[in-house]
Amino acid sequence: MIRTLIIDDEPLAVEILETYVKQIPELQLHGKCYNAIDANRLIQTEAVDLIFADIQMPQMTGIELMRSLANPPLVIFTTAYPEFAVEGFELNAVDYLLKPIAFDRFLKSVNKAMSKLGSLEKKNDKDLERQDFIFVKADKKLVKLQYDEILFIEGLKDYVIIYTDNSRIVTLQTMKSLEEKLPEQFFVRVHRSYIVNLEKINSIHSDDIEMIVKGQAKQIPIGNNYADHFNKIISKKRI
Repeated sequence: MIRTLIIDDEPLAVEILETYVKQIPELQLHGKCYNAIDANRLIQTEAVDLIFADIQMPQMTGIELMRSLANPPLVIFTTAYPEFAVEGFELNAVDYLLKPIAFDRFLKSVNKAMSKLGSLEKKNDKDLERQDFIFVKADKKLVKLQYDEILFIEGLKDYVIIYTDNSRIVTLQTMKSLEEKLPEQFFVRVHRSYIVNLEKINSIHSDDIEMIVKGQAKQIPIGNNYADHFNKIISKKRI
């Protein structure tokens, strides 16, 4: 859902935009503000993805509001004055809607915004994929671990032990929380108490996995509740 904010000092204009927003399932009306000051307060405290902002408002214009924001959401400017269009686009506005706003023109602007948001999400996903390390808290400090250092992880109640070629790192957290932080393309949970690095597996047997730790074989069980998921992942890598 795209969290949407409407800013306009004219109640009728707000009402029309609200009606339009509610007709598009992807949009969620997160708030309505009748001046830029209240809108600024809301933006600073809550997450907003897309703003419909009138330009001409008392105290502060929509353009002045967007210029004041360090990390502004996407904005579609609305106004009855076409002379402000150039200034609006200089702020990388998604679009510029001239009042009175027809629904088909509104929808075209929303489609532009959704396309931009989709591109941003893909970029963020690629940035996450490029990350190849994680920080874990151990011995009152944050320890940086490269993904390719980690052999496997063992869970013990509220603690987990992260095994590398040269060390054991004990950190206070649950297996579930750590599992959610690790990338699925490298790590898979194979048992209630074990997560393994796929690239570090030495061999796979019917009900366990063999890892090599400091030159010695270590057998890690495959839990019944995790076997199907694990086998599906391995089948994609089998030749």
